[in-house]
Amino acid sequence: MTSLLYLISTIISIFIWLLIANAILSWLVAFNVVNTNNQFVSTVGNFLYRITEPPLRPIRKIIPTMGGLDVSPVVLILLLIFLRNLLFEYAPMMM
Repeated sequence: MTSLLYLISTIISIFIWLLIANAILSWLVAFNVVNTNNQFVSTVGNFLYRITEPPLRPIRKIIPTMGGLDVSPVVLILLLIFLRNLLFEYAPMMM
């Protein structure tokens, strides 16, 4: 059971890092630091978008952008951290 908990925790951590990478890449594209015509940048951006967009879409429907600032990744990261902490809090009771 402990191995499963650590696996789920690792998956949540990896997804949090993917959300952060997606946010950073979107800033770099918005400020013209990286060019989306570059094949590598386009591939990485497409991968990050496909991975992170499905869980972000429902949050974006509830919380609109605030002055051009999208806070949905922050909300999702906080929810994932809460879920991970909740998992470790209640898992020892099930054993």
